Amino acid sequence: MEKIIYILLLLILENGNFYKDIKTIYDPTTYDFLVNKNIKLNNDYIPNDLELISTNYACENKYLRKEAKEAFEKLSKDAKNLGFNIIAVSTFRSYDYQEKLYNNYVKEKGLYYADMASARAGHSEHQTGLAVDVSDSTLDYDNFEDTKEFTWIKDNAYKYGFILRYPKAKFDITGYKYEPWHYRYVGVDVATYIYENDITLEEYEKLKNG
Repeated sequence: MEKIIYILLLLILENGNFYKDIKTIYDPTTYDFLVNKNIKLNNDYIPNDLELISTNYACENKYLRKEAKEAFEKLSKDAKNLGFNIIAVSTFRSYDYQEKLYNNYVKEKGLYYADMASARAGHSEHQTGLAVDVSDSTLDYDNFEDTKEFTWIKDNAYKYGFILRYPKAKFDITGYKYEPWHYRYVGVDVATYIYENDITLEEYEKLKNG
């Protein structure tokens, strides 16, 4: 089954419109702006309000933009009070860091796999300072879907302004394989709308812009 899914994803990548007619964002001012395979951040973009997440809720040296950081710490604290350990394992990444990461994927697993699993530099949500990859206390996010923490966060993240950014069966829209560990801060109102309507950020932006 996984092999069939992989082949379908490859066909979508080959025949889709990803990484074509690319637009650049230079100074995003909202929290729900879109970054994907057709919309990129300026190479030099670094948010000016990055703050360090407490190691009570993250691995060392993990940064998010101020509002997202405060929201994530509240999410993680509330989860911990309920018996769940939700830890930030990857947050802000610079353009240069993402470039090295993506190139390593290409070198080790080939271009198509890299494009399913990783963003090209400038196209990564992590550069926004609003994206967070999470895990439980094992810090193994590859198995996060099988944890009680995932069961909790997928139905509660929106209350704190976060959405599951790359859900199942949405690859043709997002361009990325399912990532149960990857969450994006968009603000409570937008996150609630996206959650309640079971849509992606791409679909939300399309609706918003008419």
